[in-house]
Formats: sequence, structure tokens, C-alpha cells
Amino acid sequence: MRRPERLCHATGLLLIASGLAHLMVFAVDGGPWDGPVSWRKPVTFGLSFGVTLIAVTWVTSYVRVQPRLRTTLLLVFAADCVVEVGGITLQAWRRVPSHLDMETPFDTAVSMTLAVGGGVLVVLLTVFALASFRHRPAGPPEMVLAVRAGFAILLVALASGAAMIARGVVLTRAGHQEAAYRSTAPLKPLHGVSLHAVLVLPALAWLLSRTSWSEPTRQRIVTAAVCCYVTAVVGAGTWAGITH
Repeated sequence: MRRPERLCHATGLLLIASGLAHLMVFAVDGGPWDGPVSWRKPVTFGLSFGVTLIAVTWVTSYVRVQPRLRTTLLLVFAADCVVEVGGITLQAWRRVPSHLDMETPFDTAVSMTLAVGGGVLVVLLTVFALASFRHRPAGPPEMVLAVRAGFAILLVALASGAAMIARGVVLTRAGHQEAAYRSTAPLKPLHGVSLHAVLVLPALAWLLSRTSWSEPTRQRIVTAAVCCYVTAVVGAGTWAGITH
């Protein structure tokens, strides 16, 4: 790996370590696991952003993007992940909500920074997703399918995340703070399920490439896994539509 990739992997590991450390804090300090103010957020966001950063750094090595552009996008992505997890962790220690909190000028600044950072994530990952469809990714057919399907499902996660933030901001601006927090609940399963397809599917394809199975067999297995993942995403989306 080149130095920027090693930096991204190291940053991802630090974010994962932060999430695990706050899991220990939760075990000692206690408190609610759910709700806008809990140790759950630095735990889940640290783990999720760390895993996603490592996954995207690895998976984009199969995507045909100019090396300099890929390096720039990955470094910006890594910095944005640190900002997102850092802001969420800061607010958890301050015992205030990290998102949709407009109670004070400082809380508003943190909330808007996280919202803007989310927008940056959407742009960066969309660029990689479009590149994976514009040019055939490197690797055998099952890896090509896994990379493209992973990024396509990741776009669902980005869209659901953006919808949660947009809906919450509108309700907050209208003075309905509690309703803003509740409004994100139906979309959380959809967001969570679709977020890590970009790791799970390529990782499966990579593991299959280490077997002695034939290429058609490996491709059928990856196709079945993609169908299962799409079914789970559709189920989570349906549940969100019913409960919203």
C-alpha cells in the first residue's frame, strides 16, 4: 500500500479504537443506550466510520480512478470521517445531542458542521460509485459485480442518511425538536443495513477468489449474496415507509 492508503487504514483503526473505548465508557458509566444523548453514538459512529474508511480505501483500489484523484478523495474522506466522529464524541461527553441540536450557538455550529460533513461524504462516495460503473473495476467477474453492487447499495445508505438530516433540520427549524429526533428512527435500519454492503460483498468475492471453485460458481454465490442484500434493503425500506 502507498502512504496515503496506510494513513487511511491507520485512521480507520483509530476510529474503531475510539468506538471500542466508548463501549467501555458505557459499561462503566451506564445510562441509556437509545436516544439523542447516549454513549451509543460515539460507539456506533466510531466503529461504523472506521470500518467504512478502511473498506472504501481497499475497495477503491479496484475502481479505475486516476491515482492522484483517488488519493485526494481518500484523504478528504478520512479527514471528514475524523470530523464526524470527533463532533459526535465531543457532544456525547458534553451530554448534549450531536445532530439537530440548535439550542446554543456552539451546538448549532457542531450540528451544522456534521450536516455539511455528511454532504461531503455523499459527494465523495458518489464519485467513487459513478466511477465503478463508468469503467469496469479490476478483478474477476464476481469482484466486478460485488464492487458495483456494494457502491450501488451504499448510495441507498447515503440517500437515507441525507433524508434523515434534511427532515430533522426542517422540524428543528420549525421548533419541533423532539419530533426531529423521533423522525430519524424509521430510516435508521435502512441506513445501517445498506451502509456496509461496500465491504461485505467485495470481501465475500475476495474470499471466494482464494478458493479452488470455478469462476461460474463464485459468480453465482456472489449474485445470490447480492440478491439477499437487496432483499434486506428492500425490507428495511418497506419498514421505514410503513412506520414513517
